[in-house]
Amino acid sequence: MSEIQVTGVDVVIVAIAVLWVGNRITQSVSILQKYSIPIAVTGGLLCSLFVAALGALGGPEIVFEMTIRDTLLMVFFTTIGISAKFGRLAAGGKSLGVMVICAGVFLVIQDFVGVMVMKAIGSHPAYGLFAGSVSLAGGHGTAIAWGKEAEAAGLPNADLIGIAFATFGLVAGGVIGGPVAEWLIKRNNLVPESTAGHASSSEESESCEPYSLNLALRVMLVLALCLSFGEVVNAWLFSNDIKLPGFLTAMMVGIVITNLADTFQKPLPLAFFDKVGEVALQLFLAMSLMSMDLSSLASSFGTIILVLIIQVVVIALFGILVIFRAMGKDYDAAVIVGGFCGLGMGATPVAIANMSAVTRKYGPSFKAFLVVPLVGAFFIDVLNAMVIKFFVGLPIMQQPL
Repeated sequence: MSEIQVTGVDVVIVAIAVLWVGNRITQSVSILQKYSIPIAVTGGLLCSLFVAALGALGGPEIVFEMTIRDTLLMVFFTTIGISAKFGRLAAGGKSLGVMVICAGVFLVIQDFVGVMVMKAIGSHPAYGLFAGSVSLAGGHGTAIAWGKEAEAAGLPNADLIGIAFATFGLVAGGVIGGPVAEWLIKRNNLVPESTAGHASSSEESESCEPYSLNLALRVMLVLALCLSFGEVVNAWLFSNDIKLPGFLTAMMVGIVITNLADTFQKPLPLAFFDKVGEVALQLFLAMSLMSMDLSSLASSFGTIILVLIIQVVVIALFGILVIFRAMGKDYDAAVIVGGFCGLGMGATPVAIANMSAVTRKYGPSFKAFLVVPLVGAFFIDVLNAMVIKFFVGLPIMQQPL
């Protein structure tokens, strides 16, 4: 079978086309619009299905080179850091603490469900961790890392299974978040609160700053500095045996720069950074979903779907019964639940996409866009590592294969 390599700027062109198609389909299909399905999910899934069908019919194998996707993820998280002023972080203190506790409890439930389902269908219980938080809340990176360790410990195909669950979890998280948030909003007749008190006068004036070449260059310079210094910080931490993802250090630099700019009374134009972040996010998601290798996952498709259905029901119930109530049972809480569904089944960018789809329809939610990215970026990976190590040490995991 011949192979077509899609690299560099061509990947961006395809991603933009995927988003355009996804947007047109979402606008035309009422059920997608009704339940706030992100356009990247619609277009990306359609593209990956087309690529899989083309290969199945004997056509060329299409392979996407994803280097630029990783850069877009760093750009997106940099814009999140730039919007994280210390005053805003303090305002979300209590809510953030509550969400961290809820996330920790959910990770335990997610792994318990995964282990029990795998045991019930006759598989080794250790595979249940890959049907739980290793792949779902952890995403592809965590699945690959733990998959290699599991294979070295004698668990066959752990990395492939982990990637499969992470891939389909990404789709499930993007599909379920919007409908759950919509249901909560309509059932409880929720509306967004006034956001007048959330922005300082300096932020308001900056958001109204007219576009100019100087403004565009300033935005690009700040983003480039965050990415560059983020790499320097990451290299220093790595040399001291502290391993953090590159996007996290770039976001930390963004937090420092935006607060230093406020200290020197030179606030950054947050509205323009938000626009850049939204574009980077949508392109990242489109590239992630359009490049899914569905053909390699066909053999385990039935088991994956069964587990995902159960895990989707679990996270939806947890969001409705626990998180919604813990976060105040208001509009912000409903948006947070939609974001948490994306975070718990896929990744932080999926959570943001879910919340963006809902807020574009019903109105802004400052609290949701503050709390969920912070939980996803700072806390969930640490909590997940602790929960996974706890489950790995249980006697049930020591059963012979």
